[in-house]
Amino acid sequence: MMLASEIRSRFLQYFARNGHVVRPSSSLVPGDDPTLLFTNAGMVQFKKVFLGMEDPPDGRRRATTSQKCVRAGGKHNDLEQVGHTARHHTFFEMLGNFSFGDYFKRDAIAFAWEFITTELGVDPSLLRVSVHHTDDEARGLWRDIAGLPDSRIYSLGDADNFWQMADTGPCGPCSEIFIDLAHVARDWRFPEGATGEWTDLDRKEFSFDAFIEGSEAGRFLEFWNLVFMQFDRQPDGTRVPLPKPSVDTGAGLERISAFMQGVTNNYHADLFAPLLKAVERVVGIDYWGRESDEPRTGVKIRGGHGGMDVVANAVHPASFRVLADHARAVAFLLGDGVFPSNEGRGYVLRRILRRAVRHAWLLGRREPTLVSVVGAVIESMGDVYPELRQRASHIVSTTRVEEQSFLATIEGGLARFEQLAPLQTADGGIDIRGTVSGEDAFRLYDTFGFPIDLTELMARERGYVVDIAGFEAALEGQRRRSQEERKSRRVGVEANTLDDLSAWQTSPEARQPEAKFVGYDVVEIDTQVTAIQRLPDGRIAMMLRESPFYAESGGQVSDRGEIIGDEWRVEVDDVKKIDGRPAAIGMVTGTFQFGRAKARIPTDRRLDTERNHTATHLLHAALRQVLGESVHQAGSLVAPERLRFDFTHHGPVNAERLTEIEAIVNREIWRSTPVTTRELPYQQARSLGAMALFGEKYGDVVRVVSVPDFSMELCGGTHVRNTSQISLFKIVAETGVAAGVRRIEAVTGPGAYELVRSEERALHRVAGLLKSPVESIERRVAGLLEERRALERRLEESMRGGGDQLQSLLQHAQSIGPNGSRLVTSIVRAGDVKELQSLGDAVRERLGSGVGVLAASFEDGKNTLLVVVTDDLRDRGVRADALIKDIAAAAGGRGGGKPHMAQAGIPDASGFEEAFARAPALVRTALGGDT
Repeated sequence: MMLASEIRSRFLQYFARNGHVVRPSSSLVPGDDPTLLFTNAGMVQFKKVFLGMEDPPDGRRRATTSQKCVRAGGKHNDLEQVGHTARHHTFFEMLGNFSFGDYFKRDAIAFAWEFITTELGVDPSLLRVSVHHTDDEARGLWRDIAGLPDSRIYSLGDADNFWQMADTGPCGPCSEIFIDLAHVARDWRFPEGATGEWTDLDRKEFSFDAFIEGSEAGRFLEFWNLVFMQFDRQPDGTRVPLPKPSVDTGAGLERISAFMQGVTNNYHADLFAPLLKAVERVVGIDYWGRESDEPRTGVKIRGGHGGMDVVANAVHPASFRVLADHARAVAFLLGDGVFPSNEGRGYVLRRILRRAVRHAWLLGRREPTLVSVVGAVIESMGDVYPELRQRASHIVSTTRVEEQSFLATIEGGLARFEQLAPLQTADGGIDIRGTVSGEDAFRLYDTFGFPIDLTELMARERGYVVDIAGFEAALEGQRRRSQEERKSRRVGVEANTLDDLSAWQTSPEARQPEAKFVGYDVVEIDTQVTAIQRLPDGRIAMMLRESPFYAESGGQVSDRGEIIGDEWRVEVDDVKKIDGRPAAIGMVTGTFQFGRAKARIPTDRRLDTERNHTATHLLHAALRQVLGESVHQAGSLVAPERLRFDFTHHGPVNAERLTEIEAIVNREIWRSTPVTTRELPYQQARSLGAMALFGEKYGDVVRVVSVPDFSMELCGGTHVRNTSQISLFKIVAETGVAAGVRRIEAVTGPGAYELVRSEERALHRVAGLLKSPVESIERRVAGLLEERRALERRLEESMRGGGDQLQSLLQHAQSIGPNGSRLVTSIVRAGDVKELQSLGDAVRERLGSGVGVLAASFEDGKNTLLVVVTDDLRDRGVRADALIKDIAAAAGGRGGGKPHMAQAGIPDASGFEEAFARAPALVRTALGGDT
């Protein structure tokens, strides 16, 4: 049996032997491509190469990868099918080989055929392929190279065998490879009642219709797609041949592993075995339907499929598969820097987490469950993907917190859902009851945290539908904000006017746009304008042969400044990176012409930015030192006037720890340590301990910024030469921005000095108001606070014991029982409910034995009735919370409370007297008829 790890290794090694460079998997968060929620195919990291916007890394025109992929949102969304089918996953690995204008169809087909039949040892007679119905070249190559007869090469249309990246751009036919599972999977079973040519086990050749039927039934499994990018689709739909056709292939590791291990179900192959075992251990139920070593005999699970109670060992195995699959998606998404939230990628992650919690709930779990399966993912896949081990603490703790959060509301949400969609049966079947309103669905989402697709799923199980239009209307405000935010970030990878280098006007001396960033060393330089592009908003984009202007990246904002030429000037207000080249953008005054120019950035602005950027590195290291190595950067803003640093951590950082963190940063500043930068191969830099940013896309060679013996990070930003240049670091605020993500805002240098001066001025103003020297303010304020507490105590004592009102109430108390019990009924003076309650407490203490019924009207127009009962009567069963209901009802009010004190709101103060009139009889009844 060939394990998945061996298949992955063999694939990469085979293509490496055939001239391909092995590239690491890119992040699940696509770099520079906000049009995609997640990386969903191996070619995503090479999009710009295929579009001609970037050269292949290192100029190597052959590459191979094992790519992490997620399909759980947007156009490619497999979430609903996960658990209910043998092959749908939210997270999966795609094996791929790529040619960037190098080899084409012949080699792509030859490589695939050789790998399958030689490296994997698959019987060629079990393979068949599909091609685009117009691609006679591919059909001929399959005949020549693989020896496949035409009867095993099937022609399909655009829907199945034509691929395109977008409405315009690279596209082309594809060829898919299928295997006959009936002859390789020991658990293959024909569907009950299946008939026809495709069910014949002795047949090797099948007609087109039989192949289609067999594919739909799962006998013929597609596991590798070869895409031949040979056209450039134009806006009018015409396809122009590309000068250098390319190849993009994708093979599903999970599918290959399953059939290589003789099973039809991906979940029964070795990739999922330790995860299903982890689920079994946690829930105490065997996946195959038997009791485990620690049985949960007699456990019943409320809310099973169809809403009926089912015993634990009868639970559908789909819940096991959901937990195993979702644990992989959660672990890898958290590992790549996605954080649970209510929008974008974070919302998809939260949906996956909460769907898993619901399935654990169906298995009888009422405590965090997924976290244990996530731990198994880290253990089983951490060697191949070391980021899982590096961020294990963060992954596990975030999963646990999210589970706990949803578990706190799921029971209430399920109870509410029972009210909205009660289960009714008629003649043994589900009676379709109707619709869950959009408003109710939104309340489940907003109050109980139920993602809308979870509500839809539960509703479908009950035969209901959800008013999605109504839900979206209720969500309209939040949706609009989210959409506007995404629009503001959307730049896409389709070539626009700036990205298209052919749209730039170059100088006579430059054959193509040229620009080199020199801002690490200088802020002012005499240079040459090499290319310009006039923008629709009237500004001009300009490339300089040597440019000091930094383009926004890694959290650091773009530089501002000016470019001065002969008889013209550009006020630079933005900088963009175009294919690695900085382009300064701004309004031009005067008449532009190519030639020499002076580029200049204000020295103070750049130095302030450098202070803040180096300070973020020091802050990151200090946070990890104080809070632990589970802290990772989750975002940042580095501007001249301030810095903002987001990091992974659960719960607020208390003042004592913030003080410690601030002190550590300042200690490093005052150590006057030189800040060093050097370029290293990525893997070497990581092996030396350099920190990398979640989700950031790095090249083969990276820039490493170090504060020796304290901090080392991969960073392309600008920094001070020595930590002493930062001068001073002050934390301004610490807040939460999302579940498991905290934010620190701080200032340095002149900004920190101004903050200290501002606080000093405020301190002096307070000293003036208190008429006290600054050094005595603390003692003076403490004295004032003690005086206030003393006054409050005296006021309370007056209200509780010595007031004329209390004496009058006690004097007019009436006898209500043979044991000396008395009843007080009166309208009283009280400024608010708290004062009324204090008076009620005083009546209880001074009355001895009895009941007090007090009423008061307040300035806000509210009328309140208060009932108090002494302890001796309470022991005899007289309860204030019972009396208040009947007494208040006489005045048209409602209320409740505790046995010794209860209160009610009364609509009209004129009802007080009626309440007082009813009180004696009700109290006597409560005393058991005593008179």
